[in-house]
Amino acid sequence: MRVAVTGASGFVGGAVCRALTGRGADVLAYGRRAHIAAEHVGGAEYRSWDLTAGPPPGAPRVDAVVHCAGSVTDWGPVRDLFAANLTGTRHALAAFPAARFVHVSTASVYDPYRPQVMAAEDQAPVRRYLNAYGASKAAAERVVLAAMRDRPAVILRPHAVYGPGDTTLLPRVLAAVRGPLLPAAGTGRQRISLTSIGNLVDACLLAVDGGPRGNQGVYNVTDAEPVVLDDALRTVLAERGIRARPVYLPRRAAWPVAAAVEGVFLLAGRPEPPRLTRYALSHLAVERTLDISAARRDLGYAPAPTSFAGARTWP
Repeated sequence: MRVAVTGASGFVGGAVCRALTGRGADVLAYGRRAHIAAEHVGGAEYRSWDLTAGPPPGAPRVDAVVHCAGSVTDWGPVRDLFAANLTGTRHALAAFPAARFVHVSTASVYDPYRPQVMAAEDQAPVRRYLNAYGASKAAAERVVLAAMRDRPAVILRPHAVYGPGDTTLLPRVLAAVRGPLLPAAGTGRQRISLTSIGNLVDACLLAVDGGPRGNQGVYNVTDAEPVVLDDALRTVLAERGIRARPVYLPRRAAWPVAAAVEGVFLLAGRPEPPRLTRYALSHLAVERTLDISAARRDLGYAPAPTSFAGARTWP
Protein backbone atom coordinates (compact mmCIF):
# COMPACT_ATOMS: atom_id res chain seq x y z
CA MET A 1 0.00 0.00 0.00
CA ARG A 2 1.22 3.49 -0.85
CA VAL A 3 0.28 6.17 1.70
CA ALA A 4 0.91 9.92 1.71
CA VAL A 5 1.21 11.60 5.11
CA THR A 6 0.91 15.38 5.43
CA GLY A 7 2.36 17.21 8.40
CA ALA A 8 5.09 14.56 8.53
CA SER A 9 7.62 16.94 10.08
CA GLY A 10 5.36 17.37 13.12
CA PHE A 11 4.57 15.36 16.26
CA VAL A 12 1.57 13.36 14.99
CA GLY A 13 2.58 13.11 11.33
CA GLY A 14 6.03 11.81 12.17
CA ALA A 15 4.60 9.14 14.48
CA VAL A 16 2.15 8.04 11.78
CA CYS A 17 4.98 7.77 9.23
CA ARG A 18 7.07 5.62 11.56
CA ALA A 19 4.15 3.30 12.25
CA LEU A 20 3.28 2.92 8.57
CA THR A 21 6.84 2.21 7.46
CA GLY A 22 7.17 -0.18 10.39
CA ARG A 23 4.44 -2.34 8.92
CA GLY A 24 5.88 -2.23 5.41
CA ALA A 25 3.84 0.52 3.74
CA ASP A 26 5.35 2.65 0.97
CA VAL A 27 5.14 6.09 2.59
CA LEU A 28 5.49 9.54 1.04
CA ALA A 29 6.07 12.03 3.85
CA TYR A 30 5.15 15.69 3.25
CA GLY A 31 6.01 18.56 5.56
CA ARG A 32 6.65 22.30 5.64
CA ARG A 33 10.31 22.01 6.62
CA ALA A 34 12.92 21.86 3.89
CA HIS A 35 14.62 18.88 5.53
CA ILE A 36 13.85 16.42 8.30
CA ALA A 37 15.84 13.66 9.99
CA ALA A 38 15.20 10.35 8.25
CA GLU A 39 14.45 8.61 11.54
CA HIS A 40 11.64 11.07 12.30
CA VAL A 41 9.63 9.67 9.37
CA GLY A 42 10.84 6.09 9.66
CA GLY A 43 13.05 6.36 6.61
CA ALA A 44 10.14 7.34 4.34
CA GLU A 45 10.73 9.48 1.27
CA TYR A 46 10.36 13.08 2.45
CA ARG A 47 9.15 15.98 0.31
CA SER A 48 8.79 19.61 1.36
CA TRP A 49 5.32 21.01 0.65
CA ASP A 50 3.55 24.15 1.83
CA LEU A 51 -0.11 23.10 1.66
CA THR A 52 -1.32 26.69 1.77
CA ALA A 53 0.28 27.35 -1.64
CA GLY A 54 -1.70 24.71 -3.54
CA PRO A 55 -1.35 21.04 -4.53
CA PRO A 56 2.21 19.94 -5.30
CA PRO A 57 3.06 19.56 -8.99
CA GLY A 58 3.09 15.97 -10.18
CA ALA A 59 1.65 14.43 -7.03
CA PRO A 60 1.88 10.64 -7.37
CA ARG A 61 -1.04 8.28 -7.14
CA VAL A 62 -1.47 6.84 -3.64
CA ASP A 63 -3.95 4.49 -2.03
CA ALA A 64 -4.56 6.62 1.06
CA VAL A 65 -3.72 9.96 2.63
CA VAL A 66 -3.35 10.63 6.35
CA HIS A 67 -3.81 14.37 6.67
CA CYS A 68 -2.04 15.50 9.85
CA ALA A 69 -0.94 18.94 8.64
CA GLY A 70 -2.37 22.11 10.11
CA SER A 71 -1.88 24.66 12.82
CA VAL A 72 -1.62 23.24 16.33
CA THR A 73 -1.80 26.58 18.14
CA ASP A 74 -4.95 28.15 19.56
CA TRP A 75 -3.43 31.63 19.23
CA GLY A 76 -2.65 33.48 16.05
CA PRO A 77 -3.98 35.54 13.14
CA VAL A 78 -7.34 34.36 11.82
CA ARG A 79 -6.05 34.43 8.25
CA ASP A 80 -3.08 32.19 9.06
CA LEU A 81 -5.15 29.64 10.96
CA PHE A 82 -7.74 29.33 8.19
CA ALA A 83 -4.98 29.06 5.58
CA ALA A 84 -3.29 26.21 7.46
CA ASN A 85 -6.40 24.32 8.50
CA LEU A 86 -9.04 25.00 5.86
CA THR A 87 -7.12 25.91 2.70
CA GLY A 88 -4.48 23.29 3.46
CA THR A 89 -7.17 20.59 3.76
CA ARG A 90 -8.72 21.61 0.45
CA HIS A 91 -5.33 21.36 -1.25
CA ALA A 92 -4.61 17.97 0.31
CA LEU A 93 -7.94 16.65 -0.97
CA ALA A 94 -7.24 18.05 -4.44
CA ALA A 95 -3.68 16.68 -4.56
CA PHE A 96 -4.80 13.07 -4.16
CA PRO A 97 -8.34 12.92 -5.61
CA ALA A 98 -8.59 9.14 -5.87
CA ALA A 99 -7.15 8.26 -2.47
CA ARG A 100 -8.86 7.25 0.74
CA PHE A 101 -8.63 10.33 2.97
CA VAL A 102 -8.01 10.16 6.72
CA HIS A 103 -8.38 13.58 8.29
CA VAL A 104 -6.91 14.14 11.76
CA SER A 105 -9.21 16.75 13.26
CA THR A 106 -9.67 17.74 16.91
CA ALA A 107 -12.18 17.73 19.75
CA SER A 108 -11.99 21.53 19.56
CA VAL A 109 -14.84 21.31 17.04
CA TYR A 110 -17.25 20.67 19.95
CA ASP A 111 -19.05 23.57 21.64
CA PRO A 112 -16.43 25.38 23.76
CA TYR A 113 -19.08 27.15 25.87
CA ARG A 114 -20.58 23.99 27.35
CA PRO A 115 -19.13 20.97 29.18
CA GLN A 116 -19.03 17.83 27.04
CA VAL A 117 -20.15 14.70 28.87
CA MET A 118 -19.33 11.63 26.75
CA ALA A 119 -20.08 13.68 23.66
CA ALA A 120 -21.13 11.80 20.53
CA GLU A 121 -19.85 12.69 17.09
CA ASP A 122 -23.11 14.26 15.92
CA GLN A 123 -22.73 17.08 18.49
CA ALA A 124 -20.19 18.87 16.26
CA PRO A 125 -19.37 21.00 14.37
CA VAL A 126 -21.27 23.89 15.95
CA ARG A 127 -21.86 27.53 14.99
CA ARG A 128 -19.84 29.29 17.69
CA TYR A 129 -16.19 29.05 18.67
CA LEU A 130 -13.86 30.91 20.99
CA ASN A 131 -11.12 31.38 18.44
CA ALA A 132 -10.06 30.83 14.85
CA TYR A 133 -8.49 27.49 15.68
CA GLY A 134 -11.78 25.80 16.51
CA ALA A 135 -13.62 27.61 13.72
CA SER A 136 -11.02 26.72 11.09
CA LYS A 137 -10.86 23.06 12.13
CA ALA A 138 -14.66 22.88 11.98
CA ALA A 139 -14.60 24.45 8.50
CA ALA A 140 -12.03 21.87 7.41
CA GLU A 141 -14.25 19.06 8.69
CA ARG A 142 -17.16 20.37 6.64
CA VAL A 143 -14.99 20.24 3.50
CA VAL A 144 -14.04 16.62 4.21
CA LEU A 145 -17.66 15.71 5.00
CA ALA A 146 -18.68 17.12 1.62
CA ALA A 147 -15.92 15.11 -0.08
CA MET A 148 -17.35 11.89 1.41
CA ARG A 149 -20.03 11.97 -1.27
CA ASP A 150 -17.39 11.14 -3.87
CA ARG A 151 -14.62 9.29 -2.04
CA PRO A 152 -14.03 7.22 1.09
CA ALA A 153 -12.94 9.42 3.98
CA VAL A 154 -12.64 9.24 7.76
CA ILE A 155 -12.46 12.09 10.27
CA LEU A 156 -10.74 11.40 13.59
CA ARG A 157 -11.27 13.64 16.63
CA PRO A 158 -8.61 13.24 19.33
CA HIS A 159 -8.48 15.36 22.47
CA ALA A 160 -5.33 16.65 24.20
CA VAL A 161 -2.76 14.49 22.41
CA TYR A 162 0.26 13.67 24.57
CA GLY A 163 3.26 11.37 24.59
CA PRO A 164 6.92 11.20 23.53
CA GLY A 165 7.64 14.09 21.16
CA ASP A 166 4.73 16.25 22.38
CA THR A 167 5.58 19.90 21.75
CA THR A 168 2.29 21.45 22.86
CA LEU A 169 0.30 19.94 25.74
CA LEU A 170 2.93 18.79 28.24
CA PRO A 171 5.23 21.81 27.68
CA ARG A 172 2.29 24.12 28.30
CA VAL A 173 1.40 22.36 31.54
CA LEU A 174 5.00 22.43 32.77
CA ALA A 175 5.41 26.10 31.83
CA ALA A 176 2.53 26.94 34.19
CA VAL A 177 4.38 25.63 37.27
CA ARG A 178 5.23 28.41 39.71
CA GLY A 179 7.54 27.22 42.45
CA PRO A 180 5.65 24.65 44.53
CA LEU A 181 2.33 25.31 42.75
CA LEU A 182 0.72 24.43 39.42
CA PRO A 183 -2.19 26.88 38.91
CA ALA A 184 -5.21 25.31 37.22
CA ALA A 185 -8.93 25.98 36.95
CA GLY A 186 -12.11 24.20 37.89
CA THR A 187 -12.42 21.93 40.90
CA GLY A 188 -9.76 19.42 39.94
CA ARG A 189 -12.36 16.65 39.97
CA GLN A 190 -13.60 17.25 36.43
CA ARG A 191 -13.18 14.31 34.09
CA ILE A 192 -11.14 14.73 30.91
CA SER A 193 -10.61 12.49 27.89
CA LEU A 194 -7.00 12.41 26.76
CA THR A 195 -5.45 10.79 23.67
CA SER A 196 -2.00 9.23 23.75
CA ILE A 197 0.03 9.47 20.57
CA GLY A 198 0.09 5.67 20.48
CA ASN A 199 -3.71 5.44 20.50
CA LEU A 200 -4.05 8.16 17.87
CA VAL A 201 -1.57 6.43 15.57
CA ASP A 202 -3.46 3.14 15.99
CA ALA A 203 -6.68 4.93 15.02
CA CYS A 204 -5.01 6.42 11.93
CA LEU A 205 -3.82 2.99 10.77
CA LEU A 206 -7.24 1.45 11.36
CA ALA A 207 -8.84 4.29 9.39
CA VAL A 208 -6.42 3.71 6.51
CA ASP A 209 -7.49 0.06 6.43
CA GLY A 210 -11.18 0.82 6.84
CA GLY A 211 -11.81 -1.32 9.91
CA PRO A 212 -14.73 -3.76 10.23
CA ARG A 213 -17.31 -1.12 9.23
CA GLY A 214 -15.27 2.07 9.13
CA ASN A 215 -15.17 2.73 5.41
CA GLN A 216 -16.04 6.34 6.17
CA GLY A 217 -17.43 8.48 8.95
CA VAL A 218 -16.50 10.65 11.93
CA TYR A 219 -14.95 9.13 15.05
CA ASN A 220 -13.86 10.32 18.46
CA VAL A 221 -10.53 8.71 19.39
CA THR A 222 -9.28 8.93 22.98
CA ASP A 223 -7.67 6.74 25.60
CA ALA A 224 -9.73 3.87 26.97
CA GLU A 225 -11.39 5.86 29.77
CA PRO A 226 -11.50 9.49 30.93
CA VAL A 227 -9.27 10.59 33.80
CA VAL A 228 -9.78 13.00 36.69
CA LEU A 229 -7.78 16.14 35.96
CA ASP A 230 -6.16 16.41 39.40
CA ASP A 231 -5.03 12.79 39.25
CA ALA A 232 -3.53 13.31 35.80
CA LEU A 233 -1.67 16.48 36.77
CA ARG A 234 -0.25 14.98 39.94
CA THR A 235 0.91 11.91 38.00
CA VAL A 236 2.65 14.04 35.38
CA LEU A 237 4.41 16.14 38.02
CA ALA A 238 5.55 13.02 39.87
CA GLU A 239 6.83 11.39 36.67
CA ARG A 240 8.81 14.53 35.87
CA GLY A 241 10.19 14.72 39.40
CA ILE A 242 8.63 18.16 39.95
CA ARG A 243 7.74 18.96 43.56
CA ALA A 244 4.63 20.99 42.95
CA ARG A 245 0.94 20.50 43.55
CA PRO A 246 -2.07 21.72 41.56
CA VAL A 247 -4.14 24.57 43.00
CA TYR A 248 -7.49 25.45 41.48
CA LEU A 249 -9.20 28.72 40.67
CA PRO A 250 -12.97 28.42 40.11
CA ARG A 251 -13.84 28.59 36.43
CA ARG A 252 -16.32 31.41 37.01
CA ALA A 253 -13.53 33.56 38.43
CA ALA A 254 -10.89 32.46 35.90
CA TRP A 255 -12.99 33.16 32.77
CA PRO A 256 -13.04 37.01 32.96
CA VAL A 257 -9.37 37.02 33.93
CA ALA A 258 -8.53 34.97 30.84
CA ALA A 259 -10.60 37.27 28.64
CA ALA A 260 -8.79 40.32 30.02
CA VAL A 261 -5.36 38.75 29.53
CA GLU A 262 -6.24 37.83 25.94
CA GLY A 263 -7.28 41.42 25.31
CA VAL A 264 -3.98 42.75 26.62
CA PHE A 265 -2.01 40.35 24.43
CA LEU A 266 -4.06 41.25 21.36
CA LEU A 267 -3.63 44.99 21.91
CA ALA A 268 0.09 44.51 22.39
CA GLY A 269 0.35 42.37 19.26
CA ARG A 270 2.03 39.57 21.20
CA PRO A 271 2.65 36.56 18.89
CA GLU A 272 2.85 34.01 21.70
CA PRO A 273 -0.29 32.85 23.53
CA PRO A 274 -0.94 33.94 27.12
CA ARG A 275 -0.60 31.19 29.71
CA LEU A 276 -4.28 31.57 30.58
CA THR A 277 -6.85 31.57 27.78
CA ARG A 278 -10.57 30.92 27.58
CA TYR A 279 -9.77 28.13 25.12
CA ALA A 280 -7.63 26.35 27.70
CA LEU A 281 -10.34 26.81 30.33
CA SER A 282 -12.96 25.36 27.99
CA HIS A 283 -10.93 22.15 27.67
CA LEU A 284 -9.62 21.68 31.21
CA ALA A 285 -11.81 23.60 33.68
CA VAL A 286 -14.99 21.60 32.99
CA GLU A 287 -15.75 18.03 31.98
CA ARG A 288 -14.58 17.30 28.45
CA THR A 289 -15.19 13.63 27.74
CA LEU A 290 -15.88 11.90 24.43
CA ASP A 291 -17.83 8.77 23.55
CA ILE A 292 -15.58 6.40 21.57
CA SER A 293 -18.06 3.57 21.10
CA ALA A 294 -18.42 4.27 17.34
CA ALA A 295 -14.65 3.94 16.79
CA ARG A 296 -14.61 0.73 18.79
CA ARG A 297 -17.50 -0.69 16.76
CA ASP A 298 -16.64 0.49 13.24
CA LEU A 299 -12.86 0.72 13.23
CA GLY A 300 -12.03 -2.03 15.69
CA TYR A 301 -10.40 0.62 17.87
CA ALA A 302 -9.11 -0.84 21.15
CA PRO A 303 -7.24 1.96 22.95
CA ALA A 304 -4.88 1.58 25.86
CA PRO A 305 -5.55 3.40 29.15
CA THR A 306 -4.04 6.81 29.84
CA SER A 307 -0.42 6.48 30.95
CA PHE A 308 2.35 8.96 31.62
CA ALA A 309 4.97 6.26 32.20
CA GLY A 310 8.32 7.51 30.93
CA ALA A 311 7.23 11.16 30.94
CA ARG A 312 10.49 12.08 32.66
CA THR A 313 12.29 11.53 29.34
CA TRP A 314 9.77 13.32 27.11
CA PRO A 315 11.00 16.65 25.66
